[in-house]
Amino acid sequence: MTVHPLGLIIGWILDKLLGDPLWLPHPVVGFGKMIAVGEKRLNKGNHRRMKGGIMAVFLIILTYIATWGLLNGIRLLFHLQTSPIIVEALLIFLCLAGTTLCQEVKMVFEAADHSLEAGRKQVARIVGRDTSQLTDQEIRKAALETLAENLSDGVIAPLFWLLLLGVPGMMTYKMVNTLDSMIGYRTKRYKDFGMVAARIDDVANWIPARFTSILMILVAGKPKLFRFVYKYGPKHASPNSGWPEAALAGILNCQFGGTHIYFGETIEKPYIGDHDRKLKTKDMKKAIRINQMAETLMVIIVFLISILL
Repeated sequence: MTVHPLGLIIGWILDKLLGDPLWLPHPVVGFGKMIAVGEKRLNKGNHRRMKGGIMAVFLIILTYIATWGLLNGIRLLFHLQTSPIIVEALLIFLCLAGTTLCQEVKMVFEAADHSLEAGRKQVARIVGRDTSQLTDQEIRKAALETLAENLSDGVIAPLFWLLLLGVPGMMTYKMVNTLDSMIGYRTKRYKDFGMVAARIDDVANWIPARFTSILMILVAGKPKLFRFVYKYGPKHASPNSGWPEAALAGILNCQFGGTHIYFGETIEKPYIGDHDRKLKTKDMKKAIRINQMAETLMVIIVFLISILL
């Protein structure tokens, strides 16, 4: 199922103009509620890994079928020759998360410039770790790490699956990513129940994460960083998150990683990069510019291929 090039452009422009407006119902919120209900009912007793896996697979398949059915139902209802462009554009808009995250990261740096507590409170909006004890530099690092990861799983990966499987594939990827963000942790509560969801997310992001690092290096004009990314990308605990993080660390000549607290448990993360220097507002601005350029390049690639298809 291919995507209409016009639907892609309209959806992307809407994300650039609106971000994630609070007044608009978002499918990821619905995904989160379904996952939360399933986790509350199933994540107890024996066979948690099996129950979590069945729930994850069921929700993923359900998302694809529901999106495919919606698009084809509208097409048949209105006797359209192709999938409804406006509906496609709206769903693409809802699946892209580039604009809002860039705005959030900018607000983290502005809050940190104001006070430590304000920075901790602001960064807590976009990270899963405990922020109550973070230093000023840890706040800034957390924001930029999240920015790099989000470029992959919030922009490049959805566009990748849009190209491969159309809008149903893009929406299904968002379910996969939401599952991982909610139950894909290696903590006592989720390590068994969320294992299958986490592995599915690893597979879904394997190519997009590496392609994201390539796009970042290309738009930064620093081909020498390919060796740097190849060195540090695999060191991350996640098989995918390290690649865009390493690309950004190389571009900014800084260091990411370290020890963090998630849901009361200490998680050790290896360091990415050698230069542990202080991060400033100009680094945030450069990182956002790299993100936006990489996103634009990916949209152009998908647009051109969709025209050919």
